[in-house]
Amino acid sequence: MADYEGAEDTAFVVEDVSLIIKESVEQSIGQNSYQHSKVNQWTSNVVEQCLKRLTALGKPFKYIVNCVTLQKTGAGLHMASSCFWDNSTDGSCTVRWENKTMIVIVSVFGLSI
Repeated sequence: MADYEGAEDTAFVVEDVSLIIKESVEQSIGQNSYQHSKVNQWTSNVVEQCLKRLTALGKPFKYIVNCVTLQKTGAGLHMASSCFWDNSTDGSCTVRWENKTMIVIVSVFGLSI
């Protein structure tokens, strides 16, 4: 049992990361309408909040956080990422969030130290 708890303390838990992402976007953007002049600040706030909360978990990871914010206009967006890492220790989580006027996609990569 102790070994399992120790592994959980150092694991990349997608459910925890997903919740952090969702809460960070809600706090930073909420139900604001898309405004081009505020996108840079919102995106920076989302990334900073995610990093702050992820590092507060105290897990042995280096984190990479990407955030894309786009206005809902019907235009397409295609994203892809690829990683060469250790699947037993490293992980990633991508969350799509939206309100009436915009879509936010946040990806977090956790690389074990």
